[in-house]
Amino acid sequence: MKVVDIADEIYRELGRPTDTSIASISFWIRSNIGALNNHINMEFVIDGTTLEVSYLDDVDVKVNINIEEASILKKMYLIYDYDNKLRTVTGAASWDSVLEIDDAGTKVKKVNKSEIGKTLAQAKKEEVLQLNSLINSYKLKESKPRQVAGDDTVEGKFPEEPINRNRWKN
Repeated sequence: MKVVDIADEIYRELGRPTDTSIASISFWIRSNIGALNNHINMEFVIDGTTLEVSYLDDVDVKVNINIEEASILKKMYLIYDYDNKLRTVTGAASWDSVLEIDDAGTKVKKVNKSEIGKTLAQAKKEEVLQLNSLINSYKLKESKPRQVAGDDTVEGKFPEEPINRNRWKN
């Protein structure tokens, strides 16, 4: 899967916002592939000519990023996007001191940007929880046992009648 394909998916899932572009999302992906590697313990690289996101497996075969890994990358971008929106709203909230004006029967009410900030912060918190859940699920799915101890082919021997622990008490 190419960087631009992932960026296009993110752009479409965000509803094609006017304040960002596929190129800026692609740049973010190229800049944050290392963070994805840290989150899921992989070694993804971006090919300089084809811009494909891939890694080398145990026998040095090039493997492209799959859907689960791309979804983690998308969730990371959503958190980044919420963080940017929070910074914008927080900076603007410090300049807006008037929230409501009432004069001669005309009422003007500004949007309370601190409330918007609280809502965005809560949404970001939910996205972080979902990201952690995705990462944990991915690691659990991809984990392999280091050692299998015991022999499952030999049947165990158990006593024929259950042990009565109360028989020794008087």
